[in-house]
Amino acid sequence: MSETEFASAPTTATAPSYGAPAYPSYPQPAQAPQPMQAPVQYGPPVPGAVPAPPPSNAGWAVAAVVFFWPLAFAAFNHSSSVYPRWALGDYQGAQYASDRAKQLGKISLGLAIGLGVLFFILYGVIIAAAISGIEDSTSGY
Repeated sequence: MSETEFASAPTTATAPSYGAPAYPSYPQPAQAPQPMQAPVQYGPPVPGAVPAPPPSNAGWAVAAVVFFWPLAFAAFNHSSSVYPRWALGDYQGAQYASDRAKQLGKISLGLAIGLGVLFFILYGVIIAAAISGIEDSTSGY
């Protein structure tokens, strides 16, 4: 077809109707939404049920990097081994690795706070000694 044939082709402005009937709207009963509740398990755990994976506590491993980096190596090692242990079926090992990463992060935070307090105490003692040394040297005249 040439360009003149396209230009002379009739155009329609209305959309085609497919003849589908409109769906009627039914009134909905007024009900309060029910809160979702977790299922409660009674009795001993079901054999063969897979527990949810524990958190990796990677945030605590990052805290170990920020506050006391020597513990960060072990924290990241434990943090990164949570999911592989869980996937292999070692659920207790995965939980231990998760708890250990969290514990190492908290230890590094405690060490950073303790070292910070010790630094400020030592800094205060040095300033006090410097001030008393200045007073002693000026009072000798």
